[in-house]
Amino acid sequence: MSHETVYAIASGKGGVGKTTTTVNLGTALAEAGERVAIVDADLGMANLAGFVSLTPDSTTLHDVLAGDASIDDATYRLADNIVAVPSGTNLDEYAETSPEGLREAVEELQSQFDYVFLDVGAGISHETVLPLGLADAVVLVSTPEPAAVHDTKKTIELTDRAGGEIAGLVLTRTHPDGDVSHDEIADRLEVPLLGTIPEDPAARDSVYAGTPLVVFEPQGPAAVAYRRLTAELTGVEIPVPADGDESDAEEHAATADATATDSTDGDDGREAAHDDVSSAITEAESDP
Repeated sequence: MSHETVYAIASGKGGVGKTTTTVNLGTALAEAGERVAIVDADLGMANLAGFVSLTPDSTTLHDVLAGDASIDDATYRLADNIVAVPSGTNLDEYAETSPEGLREAVEELQSQFDYVFLDVGAGISHETVLPLGLADAVVLVSTPEPAAVHDTKKTIELTDRAGGEIAGLVLTRTHPDGDVSHDEIADRLEVPLLGTIPEDPAARDSVYAGTPLVVFEPQGPAAVAYRRLTAELTGVEIPVPADGDESDAEEHAATADATATDSTDGDDGREAAHDDVSSAITEAESDP
């Protein structure tokens, strides 16, 4: 098992699957018998609660960081072995928070749970950078798109400045035979590639249903990929659902990926995309 127990799930760009990754990593571990807490550390644009059909009573992480409640007061049970700490959506409450209190809150959760996942906000702000330094390791989430890769480079730089450690890169919404090699993207960012999550319509459906993907469609391609990612990241053995086997899910994944591939992409398109990603990383390195 990995010695790391607190992970910050981070991205430089919104909409790349960061919260989905947080929820499914936590759920997969909980199904394996680990005790897990997932925390919405995106204090300004909280959205984790909606991903898990959670309607917090009145106490959120905002109240904890404002000194008005304990972390236990803002902790809500989702299912066996897993709880969530949502942030509030009220801007007035947000203005009263003190992000520095997050360290104490995380330490308390770490004493109670085997794993703690921090869903970090995108962009550059004090409350975004803080979790990058207090976590044991940072999991970078990006799509293969040049703009997302560019912003990922910035997140790597922020993590370094915060004194944090990078666990590796997760690429979401991937397609087989893509324009740019996933390994090459990771190599250019100089971080390990932890895993890839294929494009899967069930991912969006699971969000609308408020149910983690690994529960909503457990044998789907993205769910299987999230289980593999969880095992790779933590070293915990993640079980395959009892009503099927992984080979079936892999076949499903290959079929779904093949269907999703844009057949009009040729060598010229792949070369152009390769150049776009390279340029995005170079621009990120040269930005002040």
